[in-house]
Amino acid sequence: MLARTIFGEEHELFRDQARRFLKQEVIPHHAAWEADGIVPRAVWLKAGAAGLLCPAIPEQYGGGGRARLHSAVLIEEVARAGTSGIGFGLHSDIVAPCILAYGTEEQKKTWLPKMATGEVIGAIAMTEPDAGSDLQNVRTSAVRDGDELVINGQKTFITNGQNADLVIVVAKTDPAQGAKGISLVLVETDRPGFARGRNLEKSA
Repeated sequence: MLARTIFGEEHELFRDQARRFLKQEVIPHHAAWEADGIVPRAVWLKAGAAGLLCPAIPEQYGGGGRARLHSAVLIEEVARAGTSGIGFGLHSDIVAPCILAYGTEEQKKTWLPKMATGEVIGAIAMTEPDAGSDLQNVRTSAVRDGDELVINGQKTFITNGQNADLVIVVAKTDPAQGAKGISLVLVETDRPGFARGRNLEKSA
């Protein structure tokens, strides 16, 4: 086996920290969480306190301010432990970076620090019952009504969906523009009209 030289001492220290956390806080309970279809919010708070959420988000927004390799280390350790059901990777490495890249300054300051602590759990809603993950065929729409967007549609198989406080929703804002008429809309799950469905069985 070829030796990997991409990781340095700081990455291996982070790996040890992640491995200990997973061994103590996740692995003993993961099977039960899978059966229940939900991860307790308490473990998110523990992960945030341990510095395992949003490690590559800048410190000015409450993140770890580390390099992307720290995220890679955590992804590897979660995979090694067989505990991908906790959903940390999607929260830290898809949702948070989207907000960092495309969100307003107010959105970054409001949401990213709470995502780093685990107080707020993020999800992204792309897949639909009839369109799968073919984003050009999504039916969910977002229509402007004054200063607001009114969203209509259904999503399915959403990682972190039952826990999420904040969801990036893929919706059509201008159907005539095809792929260019699709937007990412940041939705707080306490908004009127937002509802969660039942847990769905997924294949491993």
